[in-house]
Amino acid sequence: MNEVAEALLARVRVARAALTAAMSAGDAYEVAVAQDELEDAVRLARRHGLDVDEPEREEG
Repeated sequence: MNEVAEALLARVRVARAALTAAMSAGDAYEVAVAQDELEDAVRLARRHGLDVDEPEREEG
């Protein structure tokens, strides 16, 4: 996997984690911000042909 793909997938992971944290905290503003970031990250990843519908699984 190239560096761009890795960076895009990392951005999706971080955005998903931020959304989960905001939802757990019950912070409506942070939820909205995190949702926007996640949507943007997913859109860019898909534009580069990456499958982001399923969370990545760690190998091991």
